[in-house]
Amino acid sequence: MTSNALRYEAAPARRQAILDQVRARGFSSIADLAQALGVSDMTVRRDVRRLDELGEVRVVHGGVSLPPGQEFSAREHANTGPKHRIGAAAARLIKPGDTIAVDAGTTTHALVTALPDTFGGSVVTHSIPVMQALLDSPTTRCVGLGGDLYPLSRAFVGPATVEAAARLRVRWCFLGAAAIDDRGCYGVYDLERPTKQALMDIADYVVLLADADKFRSSAPVLLASMERLHTIITDAEPPPSVRRAMEHHGVRLVIAEESTQ
Repeated sequence: MTSNALRYEAAPARRQAILDQVRARGFSSIADLAQALGVSDMTVRRDVRRLDELGEVRVVHGGVSLPPGQEFSAREHANTGPKHRIGAAAARLIKPGDTIAVDAGTTTHALVTALPDTFGGSVVTHSIPVMQALLDSPTTRCVGLGGDLYPLSRAFVGPATVEAAARLRVRWCFLGAAAIDDRGCYGVYDLERPTKQALMDIADYVVLLADADKFRSSAPVLLASMERLHTIITDAEPPPSVRRAMEHHGVRLVIAEESTQ
């Protein structure tokens, strides 16, 4: 009888599968990797230790991430089609003169690139890629939140960033996350949580932008409970448990489907 799981003798193929999943998601837990590969947690831990020794991944609390300098670039090139559709769907919520907050992340970055050239509102952000995307916009005002540079997310974080955000007010906060379940959305690093929550605190409405992969992922840091979200924009129907929680808390669902044109 042939098993679908990769066997220990196939360690190179298994380690490549681990790399592919971590590059696509930015972070994966040991349990998620073991389930995806059909092997034990111990086998996965052995593989990720070897990948860590080779500098391919970084073992962190709760799982595995990419090394500094690789994480954002890898996530930027993963699931580009869904992210662009989600970004375009989010841009349609925004009125010409709105003030919005844009979280750090590759899906939220896709929202900024989807804004019309004539957008005359303001964008509040701690994300360096978002600031760079707005450098040549003649009509959009960018309010950059300074602080301590966090290279993994290419964003500013820390008390100075939180304090700067607290002085502002926005209509929409567009939030990124690493994972979603029926309780809410999650991030990988607690260092980013205060800044993300500060952006939510100054917003009339919080909109989570997340591709469907996030429903199959796990991450350790709770960013927002389900009741705090106004809308979730994704590219596929959420799992039943997540959909029930959304309906219970009155969270709107927007599915950015692929164009048939």
